[in-house]
Amino acid sequence: MIEVKNLTKKYGDKNAVNDISFTVNQGEILGFLGPNGAGKSTTMNILTGYLSATSGSAVVAGYDILEDPIEAKKHIGYLPEHPPLYLDMTVKAYLSFIYDLKKVKLPKAKHIKQVCELVGITEVFDRIIKNLSKGYRQRVGLAQALIGNPDVLILDEPTVGLDPKQIIEIRNLIKRLGKRHTVILSSHILPEVQAVCERVIVINHGKLIADDTPDNLSRAMSTDHKLRVRIEGPHAEVIKTLQKIPCMLEVIDLGEREQVEGKPSFVHEYSLEAEAGLDIRRELFKRMAERGWAILSLRSSELTLEEIFLELVDDDAKHGGGKA
Repeated sequence: MIEVKNLTKKYGDKNAVNDISFTVNQGEILGFLGPNGAGKSTTMNILTGYLSATSGSAVVAGYDILEDPIEAKKHIGYLPEHPPLYLDMTVKAYLSFIYDLKKVKLPKAKHIKQVCELVGITEVFDRIIKNLSKGYRQRVGLAQALIGNPDVLILDEPTVGLDPKQIIEIRNLIKRLGKRHTVILSSHILPEVQAVCERVIVINHGKLIADDTPDNLSRAMSTDHKLRVRIEGPHAEVIKTLQKIPCMLEVIDLGEREQVEGKPSFVHEYSLEAEAGLDIRRELFKRMAERGWAILSLRSSELTLEEIFLELVDDDAKHGGGKA
């Protein structure tokens, strides 16, 4: 549905977008992540035909946005960070105006009604936009993007400025839209992307530094070599046994964690770190079982999408990602 090849945008000698390539399949919800100034908005503006590229190509629904922008735009619905609303118009008048502007061929009244029902603005259809809440204005912005029933929706920071309840409502709406449309969601709000998107692209300094599902990214950056474990056993002996596990780097006794009727117990929690890339869980279970010591809890330091994002960006910076 969307195919980007070797896309580059230069401002003087600075690469705002630096030779990025990716595809988005039909019906996919793609999260487009990056810190401020990473090149997200520049890429979005190229994909929607608002900005030309220095080199490379961007094809939407079979049409090159740079060579055939009129046809390509017929397949794109765009919600910029600040929705292009005419505040003195009613919702009805505004959506009618957008319908005419896009030269939509669908039955006008029926189509606008269906869009309003989909985004949940039927009850404010006759109200003036400036009198609507931020949440409803955002929904009207989504409605204008949906006029014409485009194949592709490109949403730039769709929940900025919304309260927690409104954010959840917009997230659920985007999920529903993803069943009918291909969606690119550009955001720096990581929980939002993790909650909605099936796949994540991370861009930094104009370069693509990751492209995968949130789960696969988490597995690829697994921290199974770092564990928190709660063990019932004589803690001095437990520590010695843990330290003898091959490739163990650090064992820290975090202290007693359980008491029985106010009396001390043999249950202590330990922080373990082995060499990176090694999964020590099986060896840990084996050695504790041999001695009859019970493992009462075990957890790895599983990374959230936010932690993955920060690690990727930091790693990119360490390897000279900021250089043009």
